[in-house]
Amino acid sequence: MSPARTLYRERIVDVQLDEYLDELPAIAIDGPKGVGKTATASRRARTVLRLDDEADLAIVRADLGRLGRADPPVLVDEWQRLPATWDAVRRAVDDGAGAGSFLLTGSASPDSPATHSGAGRVVTLRMRPLTLPERGWGPTTVSLAALLAGRDGIGGTSSRVLEDYADAIVGGGFPGMQAVSARPRRALLEGYVDRIVDRDFPEAGREVRNPFGLRRWMRALAAASGTTASYETIRDAAAAGHADPPSRATVQPYRDTLERIWVYDPVPAWDALPGAGLTRLVAAPKHFLADPALAAVLLDVDADALIRGQVGRVQVQRDGTLLGGFFESLVALTLRVFAQAADARVSHLRTRGGEHEVDFLVEGRGRRLVAVEVKMTAAPTARDVRHLLWLKERLGDALTDMVLVTTGRDAYRRADGVAVVPLALLGP
Repeated sequence: MSPARTLYRERIVDVQLDEYLDELPAIAIDGPKGVGKTATASRRARTVLRLDDEADLAIVRADLGRLGRADPPVLVDEWQRLPATWDAVRRAVDDGAGAGSFLLTGSASPDSPATHSGAGRVVTLRMRPLTLPERGWGPTTVSLAALLAGRDGIGGTSSRVLEDYADAIVGGGFPGMQAVSARPRRALLEGYVDRIVDRDFPEAGREVRNPFGLRRWMRALAAASGTTASYETIRDAAAAGHADPPSRATVQPYRDTLERIWVYDPVPAWDALPGAGLTRLVAAPKHFLADPALAAVLLDVDADALIRGQVGRVQVQRDGTLLGGFFESLVALTLRVFAQAADARVSHLRTRGGEHEVDFLVEGRGRRLVAVEVKMTAAPTARDVRHLLWLKERLGDALTDMVLVTTGRDAYRRADGVAVVPLALLGP
């Protein structure tokens, strides 16, 4: 069947995907529901098989061999509904399938040994919600790839103000919601959360015996956005004021399933450079959901409430405001999309006593390293950059650059070497 051609919003991942299709036989695009995987893959496919359609599912189940006979590129959408398709694609690759033969898109990572057999045959790409430039926020002036390469050129001015960022946080980066006004969009986001509990968990093989307990735990996880709070702390927050707190045995499957369906998107702790003298670092991840809009709707806060300092329906102890944590979540999303385009990865650094913390470390090839602090300010001070300078003292030239991402207007280089960059001006 032929893919539908609809209005398409260009994605940063498009360039990488096209490079892969030119030379690789099979590419899997992973990510949460609604981020545009099917739309992106469909533009490149000649044959589309949607396994969330019962008719297509029945056809493929009855004859897996049709994958190898169909006109390539063949898109198998929501392939995890029939994990045997992964093995069929692997065999086709082993049998000599040419470049650009298969695209697989999935909204969950099945707990199946079939996926492990794809190593070296099926290359995966992660797709996340839209970054600000992908939402049409305008031109960017500072490139993350250039920062990783050690190239200077910090400049530019943005007209965006704090209220714009708050609107972007609660509005979200799901492509299908971009043209929808605030009230209907909130209804869509609430429906998205409902689907996670009512459909996505069961489809991922996880029975939800206490949906209210799951929602409370998801709210607590949302409240922990931008923190390294322990899972026990999050569990306690979910239990506050309730007679039936989720048990430890229940919470672990909650977390695993949210990660399998790509909704929970934690940033791992940094693997410190050898010889850096950084040995007392926490190993805990920093908590984020796939999109800060999901956290906002879970906590029942809108842009005005965030600016006023409202804390939401569940609280987890944090340094700073909830809006600051959600802004950090938006920066995390941005850095991860840009870093993937630059063949880099994102982590965080925090000492065990909490004396020093660097919000994000972007590490490229050759261990080129850019340290990023996030501050919701238009006028940064020396205090705002102290952790960056502390890390520079320890790493020296091994630290390629230092960046303070803000909500301000101007991008510039401070006398101490820190690049101050409004998020609106940061690009891939």
